[in-house]
Amino acid sequence: MKLLLTSAGISNTSIHNALVELLGKPVAEASALFVPTAIYGIKGGADIIRRVIRGSLGDPFCELGWKSLGLLELTALPSIKRELWIPMLQETDALLVGGGDCQYLCYWMQQSGLTDLLPSLLRKTVYVGLSAGSMIMTRFGTTYGNHVLPAETDKSLNLVDLAIHPHLDHEWFPENSLASIEKLAATIPVPSYAIDDQTAIKVTDGAVEVISEGHWKLFTP
Repeated sequence: MKLLLTSAGISNTSIHNALVELLGKPVAEASALFVPTAIYGIKGGADIIRRVIRGSLGDPFCELGWKSLGLLELTALPSIKRELWIPMLQETDALLVGGGDCQYLCYWMQQSGLTDLLPSLLRKTVYVGLSAGSMIMTRFGTTYGNHVLPAETDKSLNLVDLAIHPHLDHEWFPENSLASIEKLAATIPVPSYAIDDQTAIKVTDGAVEVISEGHWKLFTP
């Protein structure tokens, strides 16, 4: 399993290098599929998706110079024959899962059937999460801003046994202070990583590594 769980995207050279290492080749030689679904769950979602794809909002994610970039909209998949989208998914090098509303994203990951495919898919494909796209891979609930991922197992995908608290000390999320996250982490029985937008968590076959040019803190249960 190869995961790069970011707070805000490929925001610096260290995170970019970690992505290339997981891919096993330069980004310019790799294909990617972008999952925008979670963004529809927040205000102004359609325009935010446009800006993320164009690279005019936030840190690089879609606009990294991929060899090819496609869209995988989870809400459409139940109405499409599986033989039309599963091979496309299996052939891609990176799955880019954007931020937004955690519960909405988790619901459609499950309803679309993608959740069931992830364990086998991620033996080859690199999963790159951004904010909510990272949080849903955890086992226990985390919170930031107005987006909540409850601790119930049917509301998260349970693929990594840790918690991620993104956007540490971000001006848009005053509740994401280190003190606030420390209180939340004390209620969670797994390691909790508070990470800022210059930090990512790299997971390779269960081995966890922090990639950072910013600030982060690990809280242990």
